[in-house]
Amino acid sequence: MNLDLGYLAYPRRQAGYDHDLYAWRNLHAAQRVAWPGGARLAVWFCIVSEFFPLAPADTPFRAPGHMQTAFPDYRHYTARDYGNRVGIWRLLDALEARGLRGSVAMNVAVAERYPALLAAMLAGGHEIVAHSTDMNGAIDSSLSAEAEEAVIAETAARWAALGQRPLGWLSIARSQSFRTLDLLQAHGFAWCADWVNDDAPYPFANGLISLPLNHELSDRQIINTTQATADSYARQILDAADCLAAEGGRVLALQLTPYIMGLPYRMAAFEALLDALMARGDCWVAPGDALLGAWTG
Repeated sequence: MNLDLGYLAYPRRQAGYDHDLYAWRNLHAAQRVAWPGGARLAVWFCIVSEFFPLAPADTPFRAPGHMQTAFPDYRHYTARDYGNRVGIWRLLDALEARGLRGSVAMNVAVAERYPALLAAMLAGGHEIVAHSTDMNGAIDSSLSAEAEEAVIAETAARWAALGQRPLGWLSIARSQSFRTLDLLQAHGFAWCADWVNDDAPYPFANGLISLPLNHELSDRQIINTTQATADSYARQILDAADCLAAEGGRVLALQLTPYIMGLPYRMAAFEALLDALMARGDCWVAPGDALLGAWTG
């Protein structure tokens, strides 16, 4: 049975992609990013620091990691709080002991509740990335335009009240609506890390930049979802580094969750991973804003 040629005629039919969010390119033939010092691979550590209210908002959806049992869910609340009270300090210490800087994608509610943590991040030269208001500040297309803009605007305003102006944005669960890119651009953000369809930065049509932060390499995915050990996690990251460095001009982006990776029995494997990456000699470690700067030249 032959397909009616009219089946392929629709308003968005065009060369390349069927959207205009970003320009079409042949990914295999695209020019590789030249990282500083001739590095084959850029390594980006992005710690996610989250505040989970005891009462989860299920509108538009319940964020991953949120409360799971009957109110008040002290078990999960305190486990998440452990990340901000204890685990994140271990991760920061591990990075700083090796002279490494990264990014912290932080709910602004964490910065308001833990001013000493914010001060330590800034003193260590780590970048702040906006990560909504708290873990009830999720976004998707079921929100009205006004409600979505209110989340983004409130996040930016509360950071400004703390004397900060993050340029990067990471959505809860990497969830966006069809409006999110334009709203982020309108509120002064330069890049987002929600899209996971590349291993290198690329520009959206509105001027926003996509920085790659692949969820498949996150500790949540590898350790919590697939139930791998910390040693297996480290091995998988090093395997990814081998592949990406061989290709050249790529980003190895590691999303780290303090209440997952910051537990005491996982720290030895994490620190060994840091040492192995540094021993390669072909890695450039940088926060998101430095990646953006190197990419734009």
